[in-house]
Parts: sequence; C-alpha cells; structure tokens
Amino acid sequence: QANSEVSALLGRIPSAVGYQPTLATDLGGLQERITTTKKGSITSVQAIYVPADDLTDPAPATTFAHLDATTVLSRQISELGIYPAVDPLDSTSRMLSPHVLGEAHYNTARGVQKVLQNYKNLQDIIAILGMDELSEDDKLTVARARKIQRFLSQPFHVAEVFTGAPGKYVELKEGV
Repeated sequence: QANSEVSALLGRIPSAVGYQPTLATDLGGLQERITTTKKGSITSVQAIYVPADDLTDPAPATTFAHLDATTVLSRQISELGIYPAVDPLDSTSRMLSPHVLGEAHYNTARGVQKVLQNYKNLQDIIAILGMDELSEDDKLTVARARKIQRFLSQPFHVAEVFTGAPGKYVELKEGV
C-alpha cells in the first residue's frame, strides 16, 4: 500500500489492479535479502496473503515466482472436512521432478493431479445434471478422485485437533 502511494506521488502509472509499477523489482530485492547471506543461502517459510483467494493477483503471483514450493490452503477443501486442507492442484514444488522423486513417484503424483483436475472440471456438470448423466469413464474418474480425496484426508498427526481421529504414519512405499 505504501509503495503504491509513493508511486502515485512520483507520478508513476500504477498497474491495472493498482500495484506500483516496480512491484516485481521490489519483491525480487526483498526475496534476495531474505534468502541470501554472506555465508550462503537460507531457507525461509513465508505466509503469503492472497487477496480474494486470487492466485493470479500480481503481488502473490510475483512472490510465488521466487519460491521453490508453495502449499496452498483451500477454504473449499476445508469445507469438505479434509485436513490439512492443502489444494494439490494449486500447490507447487520444484522438487516434483522425476530426477528428484524417481519415475514411479513422479508419475503417480502427476496421475493424481490429472484425476483431480478432471474431477474439478466435472463439478459443474455434476451440480447441474447429477451423477446419472455422466459417462461411465467420467463416473470412474469421480470415484477415483473421491478415493484420492479420502486418502489425502487420512489421519495425519497435525489434523488430529480438527478431526478427532488419531494420526497414523504411512511408509512412502505404501503411500505411493
């Protein structure tokens, strides 16, 4: 806000949504100051305010470009009773790579994202016409997506406070 006011006083034309024209440069400088020291780089965990839950808003979008990973918490997923309410479609990581995870884990993760995205695309049709109007392939997609959602809402230790279910540990091999 302050930078927008200073930019206006200096006669700089703001962007379409009112941010100062130097937003990308300013955020880049801030991220460099946060993550680098004379002795090397450090890890930072940042909470980013996303106005109106719009991930394409220039301020968060510019910030996300400097991060190695983003974990997006979703009100809609929370309303479904899934905790932690992490949105697997909007969350990102540069570590999601076959070179880091291995082919099997990477392909499984991408397959899960594909099923969840197809399910998300079917939501309006389901709301208007109901499940009965879907093709057999679409019904299978819905069934798989709901199983994935239940898997992602398995009893995590961190979610015990919200769900009342005790947390359980699952080995990576079993999960993938």
